[in-house]
Amino acid sequence: MSDASPRLNIGSHDLPVSPELSRFMAGDWAASPLPDSVRVPAYGVTPARRARLSARFPGERLIIPAGELKVRSNDCDYRFRPHSAYAWLTGLTGEDQVGHVLVLEPSGPHGHEAVLYLRPRSPRTGGSEEFYRDRRHGEFWVGRRPDLAEAERLTGLRCDRLDALGTPEGRNAATDAELAAALCELRLVKDAWEVGQLQLAVDHTAAGFEDVVRALPRALAHPRGERWIEGVFGLRARAEGNGTGYDTIAASGAHACVLHWIRNDGRLNRDDLLLLDAGVETDTLYTADVTRTLPLSGRFSPVQRQVYELVLAAQEAGIAALRPGASFRDFHRAGMRVIAEGLAEWGVLKNAEGDLHRRYTLCSSGHMLGLDVHDCAKARAETYLDGVLEEGQVLTVEPGLYLQPDDETLPPELRGIGVRIEDDLVVTATGARLMSGALPRTVAGIEEWMGTLLEG
Repeated sequence: MSDASPRLNIGSHDLPVSPELSRFMAGDWAASPLPDSVRVPAYGVTPARRARLSARFPGERLIIPAGELKVRSNDCDYRFRPHSAYAWLTGLTGEDQVGHVLVLEPSGPHGHEAVLYLRPRSPRTGGSEEFYRDRRHGEFWVGRRPDLAEAERLTGLRCDRLDALGTPEGRNAATDAELAAALCELRLVKDAWEVGQLQLAVDHTAAGFEDVVRALPRALAHPRGERWIEGVFGLRARAEGNGTGYDTIAASGAHACVLHWIRNDGRLNRDDLLLLDAGVETDTLYTADVTRTLPLSGRFSPVQRQVYELVLAAQEAGIAALRPGASFRDFHRAGMRVIAEGLAEWGVLKNAEGDLHRRYTLCSSGHMLGLDVHDCAKARAETYLDGVLEEGQVLTVEPGLYLQPDDETLPPELRGIGVRIEDDLVVTATGARLMSGALPRTVAGIEEWMGTLLEG
């Protein structure tokens, strides 16, 4: 008997390809070009974006990767979404952008030439087997990519093969903090096209919330009703856009006191509230971010109404503070002042001074919104958190009260109630426009809206 360990046969599970099959696969394919008129939706606005970035870094090579696939399990990858900066500069948002790289090459004393390095469509001739053999990039596995000429027409960019890029030196958005911050700061103010995409995301989100209310009878009957809610909203998000912009929070009862409850495995109780925080992401990757807290019975109880109306008053105060030139933090301060005063009136706090109200609010009351749900997060503090609002910025206002079920500073009737109200707004010349106003926010409005949908 040999003392050598047995050799493991580790390798591809693909069937081998015979020379005859290889020759057979290489011929008799009809031409299938993309229509000449097809352009990325953001075709008309991306040149100005690249010019603004170019002006920030004269004479420097700038490298903006789309990103790579990440393994979910064994040979299955997570669904790919290109990096937001890459999408913003190129207009390319599809799953076929894996590994692609935009490079801004210095050109002249101040400008840049933008070159997109990509993996073009797999050839059907010349011995290539990629189009039918490559599970990650092959056309027959994951769909068609444009060839170089098609990609140039789609984007208006000069395009070259990815393997021609090599390893260029320069500022890389994936590793260079200054470039990453600049890209976020350039995105703080949305152009009219972006505001339109965000409004589309909000409108689809409102439809998804209506779907959820109509589905409540079935969700209430299911042992994991929160999952049912998540699935109903996810159907709308995939049918109308790219999917959800972030993991849906469908939190009933005390689960609503967990800020990022995405487990969504709880049963629904008619006597509880449902906190639904969800947003549709458009095919162009702009996302809404809306929260409503709904009575599962269709009617608020007196104590639920008490908590809800305090949060609503805080949100109204925050919205009223939005205007160009105001500090970004002003709307949060305005809302928290209302919360603190309300908690003092209830006797939960001795007075409204200081920051003890944060035990029950936990987090800030809003953030920028755009290609990312928490948009422009790498911007410098002086341009974002410590900056001032500008016309064209889009943000959320989302105060909340999270009254933990085991919090002995609270009277028993308040424990286990979580309420958040979140809306999306665009800053205008004189204030802010409520983009998510199609969804009711008042107690009476919600009860009437739910009643109409459930009767229908």
